[in-house]
Amino acid sequence: MDSPSDLPVNHHAEGHRFAGPFGLLIALGMLAFARKRARLVVEVAGLSSADHAVDIGCGPGAAVRAAARSGARVTGVDPAPLMLRLARIVTRNGPKIVWSQGSAENLPLPEHSVTAAWSVATVHHWEDVAAGLAEVRRVLAPGGRFFAVERQVQPGATGLASHGWTDQQAYSFGAMCRTAGFEDVHIETRNVGRRLAHVVRAVRR
Repeated sequence: MDSPSDLPVNHHAEGHRFAGPFGLLIALGMLAFARKRARLVVEVAGLSSADHAVDIGCGPGAAVRAAARSGARVTGVDPAPLMLRLARIVTRNGPKIVWSQGSAENLPLPEHSVTAAWSVATVHHWEDVAAGLAEVRRVLAPGGRFFAVERQVQPGATGLASHGWTDQQAYSFGAMCRTAGFEDVHIETRNVGRRLAHVVRAVRR
């Protein structure tokens, strides 16, 4: 068993798949509490009408809608049909938003088709982080921006309190980004409401 100091960055890869009544309850909770994280996405991404962005693990789509309001075209990708159905229900139809089923390891986008990509509170669920980063790099145009946001958690945390990254996991993910061919990797801690979050930012070579 991994010790708290060497848990992988996707330490909840075998977690809940967000289906059925429990999945719906989680999705509704995400709708209620995701606004602050959505604002952080727009701030960190620096989006404009020139951007085509992808939200990897978009859930019910709060960050997608916030990004579209900045003028960007946005594709929301999620493996859970329930999340995408809810996202469509609560989103006004418009040409700037597309919803697609997929995963970090299998993004339904052409090569070099987006200028910005992010994953908010989902990398710790990715099944294969190296494959996911390779996919992000594939769909990003050269110079495209990628960032991941995860709640700061304490070593040894369990249950819901463990969903996020310790400091060590954030730095491990930054190292994985460099190995995957990203540059200008920066790791910082930001306030998201009353909580702290790790933000790892990188640029596609």
